[in-house]
Amino acid sequence: MFNRIMNLLQGEGEVTEKSRFERVQVATCALLMEVAHSDGHYQSVEATVVHDLLAKKFDLSAAAVAELVDYSHQHREESLDLFQFAREINAHFSRAEKLDVMEGIWRVIYADGTLDKHEDALARQLAALLRLDHKDVIDRKLKVLDEVCPDRKS
Repeated sequence: MFNRIMNLLQGEGEVTEKSRFERVQVATCALLMEVAHSDGHYQSVEATVVHDLLAKKFDLSAAAVAELVDYSHQHREESLDLFQFAREINAHFSRAEKLDVMEGIWRVIYADGTLDKHEDALARQLAALLRLDHKDVIDRKLKVLDEVCPDRKS
């Protein structure tokens, strides 16, 4: 799988429906990893959330998720910006799927129980890159907050 993903991102091999799906996997993973690292602390709880989100979203085994995370981490480190990842998601995901990615971003952000100013700024940037309405983004944020902090309204 690793070699297939690498070849796809480097433009090698034929572009099939399956290869587009794999590029979207890398793009989604890279955005989640960027959020997880944005506060300067990549905690195990964030790693668990990222792994769980990817396994569920793309129906991947634990080994495939680990391989995807390793490769995406390297690709994220080498990239100059997040636009290339957002472009891939915009090209292949529906609005509902992009909102699911945004919800995943909020889950990673709140995995450690806090919203850092860098995480908040990055979430706003990613929402814009994914061409999502502010209201929809806030709805997903509140949904996650209601799940992780049910007492917050008290």
